[in-house]
Amino acid sequence: MMQDSAHFDRQPSPATVSSTAPPPHPGVDRSIPPAVGISPAWRKLLTQAEMAAPHLWVAALEGEAGSGKQTLARYLFARSPLAATSFQRRDAREWLATDADPGTLAGYTYLDRVDLLAPPGQNLLLGVLKSLQDRPPGRAVVLASAQSSLRQMAGQGLFLPDLAFRLTAIRFAVPPLRQRREDIAPLAQFLLERLCLRYQQRPVALGPGTLARLLQHNWPGNVRELASVLEAALLEAANGTIRPVDLALPEPGASPFSSSLEAAFAARPGPAAHPGSAGNPGWAGNPLDLSLDAVIRHHVQYVLDLNRGNKLRAARQLQISRSTLYRILANESPLAH
Repeated sequence: MMQDSAHFDRQPSPATVSSTAPPPHPGVDRSIPPAVGISPAWRKLLTQAEMAAPHLWVAALEGEAGSGKQTLARYLFARSPLAATSFQRRDAREWLATDADPGTLAGYTYLDRVDLLAPPGQNLLLGVLKSLQDRPPGRAVVLASAQSSLRQMAGQGLFLPDLAFRLTAIRFAVPPLRQRREDIAPLAQFLLERLCLRYQQRPVALGPGTLARLLQHNWPGNVRELASVLEAALLEAANGTIRPVDLALPEPGASPFSSSLEAAFAARPGPAAHPGSAGNPGWAGNPLDLSLDAVIRHHVQYVLDLNRGNKLRAARQLQISRSTLYRILANESPLAH
């Protein structure tokens, strides 16, 4: 039985999650975070990565935000013949607009959010891939990250079919954290150890009921959300113990978004009050506004409250920049930016 503590019964070491994993190249950057996980789904993915890493020149990594696509990309890099070269992460749109020169490509290039490319950008990327095919192999690898299935987008007319099939000839589907709950405990252990090092604190433990609370949550923000919740909890922890009350999480069974809407409607004085009527003060004392701008602002305020007013952590959980958060809090339209 796994203990409800940050110091769990020893699972396989993050660096040896799969017993068949080849060691990283001697020249690899040791600061690369290990691909922590013990679930069958995660181990299967790592096995596929180990098989493909020596032979890649292009591949797609698809999965929800925060699920671990960049971690998998670095895992591939560490086990590739190019591990002693460079790994650069670039926004796909920015990279194509500035320095997408196939002649200068070297090492690993991780292109984030290729699914957001407009048709001109898709054509540019297709041209880059065609040029790479004419170069000697083994000099450059392009990894394309997407939160949507590129082949499905191609079938819907949203993505160039030729580009989609080139990118997904080798495709890694990263499962969300809710589909691999066995990984929550070892991930929490690893993340807490790293956070304690960052904040120069002594190791902390998960108090009674805390691990169970982590396992109950659905983690819509995946590993990134887990890291944010643990960071906030670490700063709240007393006597080296993280309690369930220290976790900035909604009640079990409710997503943060649905909870914020329910809280808004619960604030009305009566169930029969019509939105905007005199008997309904709505959100923050104003008539209930069901516009998308208002819903976004209310959800942002809800997440900010969960993080006890910490704007940096709230922005991380919302996956927006702090400047965007400040604009929303200043009642500027979030849809205008």
